[in-house]
Amino acid sequence: VCEWRAPEALKQILDLEMRDTGESHQKLLQLCQDVIQYSVKTSHPRFFNQLYAGIDYYSLVARFITEALNPSVYTYEVSPVFLLVEEAVIKKMIEFIGWEEGDGIFNPGGSVSNMYAMNLARYKFCPEIKEKGLSGLPRLVLFTSEECHYSMKKAASFLGLGTENVYFIKTDERGKMIPEELEKQVQRARKEGSAPFLVCATAGTTVLGAFDPLDKIADICETHGLWLHVDASWGGSALISRKHCRLLHGVHRADSVAWNPHKMLLAGIQCCALLVKDNSGLLKKCYSAKAAYLFQQDKFYDVSYDTGDKSIQCSRRPDAFKFWLMWKALGTTGLEERVNRALALARYLVEEIKKREGFQLLLEPEYANVCFWYIPPSLRKMQDGPEFWQKLHQVAPIIKERMMKKGSMMLGYQPHQGKVNFFRQVVISPHVSREDMDFLLDEIELLAKDL
Repeated sequence: VCEWRAPEALKQILDLEMRDTGESHQKLLQLCQDVIQYSVKTSHPRFFNQLYAGIDYYSLVARFITEALNPSVYTYEVSPVFLLVEEAVIKKMIEFIGWEEGDGIFNPGGSVSNMYAMNLARYKFCPEIKEKGLSGLPRLVLFTSEECHYSMKKAASFLGLGTENVYFIKTDERGKMIPEELEKQVQRARKEGSAPFLVCATAGTTVLGAFDPLDKIADICETHGLWLHVDASWGGSALISRKHCRLLHGVHRADSVAWNPHKMLLAGIQCCALLVKDNSGLLKKCYSAKAAYLFQQDKFYDVSYDTGDKSIQCSRRPDAFKFWLMWKALGTTGLEERVNRALALARYLVEEIKKREGFQLLLEPEYANVCFWYIPPSLRKMQDGPEFWQKLHQVAPIIKERMMKKGSMMLGYQPHQGKVNFFRQVVISPHVSREDMDFLLDEIELLAKDL
């Protein structure tokens, strides 16, 4: 999976210095080989470290094409094919959310999608902010789960809302937002004289893979007139599966949804969409700067296809093309099978964990995140208490170091909400098999046998 080298050692191997004269082709070829050798092989079936993994060859071919063509997706005249592809993909994704119509834009990452949504909700709440700025506005507050992605805080900071105006709502033991707590916090904000404008729910939290109760949250949003954004960057792909789409029950009531096909569906980084229920041109109204040298209104074709003015970017990659070509090749049925297979393998791993001494689940997962502790032999007879948990906290980092230096696999760990370090195994890649699940457990036992 990786050939670990410390930063200083890797700097020496790679010869990173740029010089006045160019290198020989032989030297460049060696550099390319070194880059490949010392990079992490994220398509390896034992790369479990992040919420993306594996490779789809149709998506890879699409990337070869777009890299060679080097397009920028803002006007029909320079990107006719890729704009039509993006329109078709967005339309299909909107169908899976359950909206009759909508709008959307592909952008660089779920974090940016969440920022788009936050800014869009604020613009809808007070359109004058686009021209007049923040001065004179009431104290705007938004609400999100304490298990939300950290991009919510970053977006609030970046947009000038302030992180203190993000109200984090308590979650239950499974990591789901508690609707009753949301209702309390909305009422609290109003009593304080603040102006609530947005609720961000999460469909597939980063660590536990939890899905907030969208229907109940939507009820509260309707009652209080709040924009509902669903961060489904990780969990949105469950919508493709007839078996697992129930996880996002109520998502059709959202005003906006972030969904990253580069995660569970393997569309290749980056491939991220923000989808918006409003079809009245709200995205364009919010973001348009009407650059006359790009978006001339007297062009010889239908200028509604010049979609770049609803983006915060100017240059923009044709990310939808990767997803489109893969979807054309596999069909919806093939994508559905990809989701179903990943979740079936996660279930297999859970059952194997239950059978093995020393492995302990944090909770029964409902998605592809399998969170567990490994308790090494020396701790198994130790009494439960502060000392036990303090020692257990040190186990995962040691095992992670050993697996990285050995290069046998990559598996993430973290502490979370008062719980000491545990492993988070994520099943995504269709190249992963039951044998890889067995290997993962065997390898942890092997790496920790002396602990």
